[in-house]
Amino acid sequence: MSANTRKRCLVVGLGISGLATAIRLHQIGWEPVIVEKAPDRRSGGYFVIFFGAGRAAARRLGFDHAVPDRSVPNGRTYIANRTGDRKPGMGFGDLPGERRLMLRGDVEAAAFEALPRDVEIRFSTQPTRIVQDESGVDVILDHNGTLTTERFDLVVGADGLRSTVRQLVFGPHEKHLHRLGYMIAAFALPAPLDGISPRDGICLFEPGRSMWLFAFDDRPQSLLFSYRTDDVDNQFTGRPADRVRAAFGPEPAGPLLGPALDALDNTDSFLYDTVEQTRMGSWSCGRVVLVGDSAWCVSLYAGMGVSAGLAGADLLGTMLQRHPGDIPVALRSWEAQLRPHLTNYQQIGVNERFFFTPDSQRRIALRPIVARSLRLPLLGGALRSLRANSKSFRARDFDIAHDSAAAA
Repeated sequence: MSANTRKRCLVVGLGISGLATAIRLHQIGWEPVIVEKAPDRRSGGYFVIFFGAGRAAARRLGFDHAVPDRSVPNGRTYIANRTGDRKPGMGFGDLPGERRLMLRGDVEAAAFEALPRDVEIRFSTQPTRIVQDESGVDVILDHNGTLTTERFDLVVGADGLRSTVRQLVFGPHEKHLHRLGYMIAAFALPAPLDGISPRDGICLFEPGRSMWLFAFDDRPQSLLFSYRTDDVDNQFTGRPADRVRAAFGPEPAGPLLGPALDALDNTDSFLYDTVEQTRMGSWSCGRVVLVGDSAWCVSLYAGMGVSAGLAGADLLGTMLQRHPGDIPVALRSWEAQLRPHLTNYQQIGVNERFFFTPDSQRRIALRPIVARSLRLPLLGGALRSLRANSKSFRARDFDIAHDSAAAA
């Protein structure tokens, strides 16, 4: 493709989905331009699970080899109570299928390094107006108060749950965001908690609230607090650490929960947000398309956000390559193939909120029983086989390799 016929694409957002989209479009001969409203790259992030679908897409995008696996070999997860008593528990190592455990920043760093050096990135920049016609899209971009208008063949909104592109083109957030009624606080620990082996995972469950300590092979653990609330808006008043403390009640925190809450109180880098899903009738409008959380956020509880974002970006490039003369048709074909998988993921996110945050004492009591069963050779093998063959777990690890490979 010659320089004077090269299609231009504006990618809004420098996260995982935005980077993957830019890489894939560059592979098929497009000229992606990335804008990011933050003044610099974001780092860190909470734990993520990398399933086969994400690995396959990362491999085609050229950076799977650079994504580390921080899973603890033969790691153990325990269920603990406030007094510190422990029982064998279920962790993500008990999930069937191929997976890796890592930090979100690990995937972002690998994708950023794989981004071709000639892809332009503009920080402190965001769209303020998007107007399209049959032949292109005019976008007004705001860079630190300076407004410019540029024309693109395609605009990709990869700017997260509260997407600016979605708001400008598809309407207000309230129209598309569905709250599940939970809050989360997540952060990486600078050092292991006292008295806890850095190779152990810990879960503390009480009806409607939970604490997870995720172990990594080569770095301190990450903490996740999750709790049910009937008043999400009120949770954003005051300090997040105080809100989390209040959610766990006035009872003595004990030797495990107490230090974990103190760690949240003392960190400057954490995620505190409501658990929501993005639900839309269509992910595209003409020459504007949404990818990742801006289009289909499945929530942390589904465990598939990173893998789905990579697979979606990879497939988007494939469909644009297959339909080079008709972008709207390419976008509709892309969505028709991808949406059934994401619908399943969203249902998994709704169902598995109780895996992260059990709603009753009965669900909590069953977990150590199931965990012990998984460690019995005959019964454990049967249970893992049953879970691996269930529709939920088959959907979790979908792959679209055949579609991308066919057009590569």
